[in-house]
Amino acid sequence: MRDPYEVLGVQKGASAAAIKSAYRKLAKKHHPDANKNDPKSAARFAEVNSANEIIGDETKRKQFDRGEIDAEGKPRFQGFPGGDPRARGRGASPGGGFETFSFRTGGGPGGGGFEDILNSMFGGAAGARGGARAGRGSPFEFDTGGIGLDLDLSVAMTVSLEEAVKGGEKRVRLPTGKELNVKIPAGVVAGQQIRLKGQGETAPGHPPGDLLITISIAPHPFFKVDGSDLRVDLPVTLYEAVLGAKVRVPTLGSAVELSIPKNTSSGRTFRLKGKGLPKTGGGSGDLYFTTRIMLPDGNDAELEALMQKWRDSHPYNPRSDLG
Repeated sequence: MRDPYEVLGVQKGASAAAIKSAYRKLAKKHHPDANKNDPKSAARFAEVNSANEIIGDETKRKQFDRGEIDAEGKPRFQGFPGGDPRARGRGASPGGGFETFSFRTGGGPGGGGFEDILNSMFGGAAGARGGARAGRGSPFEFDTGGIGLDLDLSVAMTVSLEEAVKGGEKRVRLPTGKELNVKIPAGVVAGQQIRLKGQGETAPGHPPGDLLITISIAPHPFFKVDGSDLRVDLPVTLYEAVLGAKVRVPTLGSAVELSIPKNTSSGRTFRLKGKGLPKTGGGSGDLYFTTRIMLPDGNDAELEALMQKWRDSHPYNPRSDLG
């Protein structure tokens, strides 16, 4: 993966606010739902998310700046600072670190102390298969065959609200360029991860890693998610609010009719029980409609005359409680 600062287009000394702003702009620009005709948008979106996971997190950013982790958040091997000054003249570099070294993995001279270092770092795996070549001037090597590698891949996937509720199938593009069809389980929630075994990176001598897909839910045109509940702003006409009416309203299933009582004020909320999102422990949340009285577009002389007559004969103050 590229340098996360380069991916987000910010300088290394950029503030956290600048990084957050750059991430939001790029995430919006490359969001797959906004680029349905561009098959590469999902990969760019995933790259932007991965970069933000590194430098958008204060702790990980410091680790990356110090060279402790790479652009994917994986630990970097730092080597052994200093080296053994007693080894100078026996193959060690005069600069303090060593380029060549000779040791045995047994308990004899030249082996025990260094093996202890390796064992403490790698849980005994480094010396399991002989460690290094012996002999003056031979390059320092050790076998990493017993050291576990992180071959998992992480990508982001955005699904619609309907897909999150009902499930479905969606195609995802990996950073490697490979594309997969992913089954989305019904009832998935934002932040949930889907794990696909064996679909991660590969390395000789190691089992393949897994693919971890983090789900986000795209904003809906009118449903607003509130936990397991859904909320909708419901526009009503002035005469529907005054006279009452039955209006057709959307749900995640089929549309239903909602009764608006006479003299309904703007901001009044109505509940449809069990029409929200599935709950983890079973059951479903509720669907709430909040009325918003909408006047007709443009000037209506007849309506204005009616309101003037009403104002003069039926004055009232809805703000009396405000003092």
